[in-house]
Amino acid sequence: MPRQLGELEDTVMTRVWQWNRPVTVREVLEDLQQERSIAYTTVMTVMDNLHQKGWVRREVDGRAYRYTAVSTRAAYSAALMNEAWSQSDNPAAALVAFFGMMSAEQREALRDAMRVVSPTFPEPAESRPDDGAPADEAPPESGR
Repeated sequence: MPRQLGELEDTVMTRVWQWNRPVTVREVLEDLQQERSIAYTTVMTVMDNLHQKGWVRREVDGRAYRYTAVSTRAAYSAALMNEAWSQSDNPAAALVAFFGMMSAEQREALRDAMRVVSPTFPEPAESRPDDGAPADEAPPESGR
């Protein structure tokens, strides 16, 4: 499981993920310098650390390296959530607490994701027609 990125590592990886192409230290540096004062050697060290940790791969391009993300931001986020959940002594309670913190938009995104991984995942009760039958029973057949 990957360890959570530090603040500057996350800032650098965000650029790499957003740009979605091979990048140089100089490109990242110039972008970061729009927000803060930072040295070339600092960015170079962070990118080298990210390479050593397996977050980026690099290829020589002239006298510089070009860095490319190994996985996506979504995969990183999922790995962090999985790690946090697996550390709980009561995973079900942790999920209930987590779901309770979610906004309506996040719950809808969760439902959408569940439909992708499990196409038979049920619709939420508020979007099903109200036929009077309990959710786990089919409506009675008419004419009998």
